[in-house]
Amino acid sequence: MNENSSRVPASDEMRKRMLRLHQALLRLHKALLDVESANYEKANGQVSRGALLQLVMNHEQFAWLRAFSMLIVRIDEVMDAKEPRATNEDAESLLEQARILVNPSGSNDESDGRYAAALEREPSVISAHTEAADVLLGA
Repeated sequence: MNENSSRVPASDEMRKRMLRLHQALLRLHKALLDVESANYEKANGQVSRGALLQLVMNHEQFAWLRAFSMLIVRIDEVMDAKEPRATNEDAESLLEQARILVNPSGSNDESDGRYAAALEREPSVISAHTEAADVLLGA
């Protein structure tokens, strides 16, 4: 018996929870991206969508958002994989990564500071954060 054959696929309930987490993180990422884009444009003037995409991928002001992007992609990869199929343990690992990401600790880390600031003043971020937190709490 090989290692992959002993893996029990994630339950339907866990797969649904991961889908909800994925959707919540997408909304949170978009809300944060909108805030950061507005901040950038305030300081530098309006940019086209194409230029904004390049900024998001390459500019240091947007670097802190890449952790959200990478986790969203990782959830897709793990949960959509045919072999090896995702297990409840794989999903729990992703849930833990998300818990860390959406819990600004108040440290001096730039991403925590920017996230916390957006959480204090942006209704769209507050709403999306609450949705993600509910999924992470199992609600």
